[in-house]
Amino acid sequence: MIVQTLQQIAIIYLVAINVVTFFTFGIDKWKAKKSRWRIPEATLLGLAVIGGSIGAWMGMRVWHHKTLHKKFRLGIPLILAAQIALLLLCS
Repeated sequence: MIVQTLQQIAIIYLVAINVVTFFTFGIDKWKAKKSRWRIPEATLLGLAVIGGSIGAWMGMRVWHHKTLHKKFRLGIPLILAAQIALLLLCS
């Protein structure tokens, strides 16, 4: 029962962080178009590292944002692959 509860919490967390990350990429793209204050790249990458890598990858594709930056183009898929590997090792 405790394991099931922890799994539910983990799923809720992952969905939430990926939704937040996806929209953060969209907001940053909007700010870039409007020449406004931008969200730091460290924040965008940090969101991916703490579980939002799917949201970051989707945000890059949907918003066409950060797709020319090598650290995002290569970094986000590497973070996602590492997270999948970690998940497989833990299950």
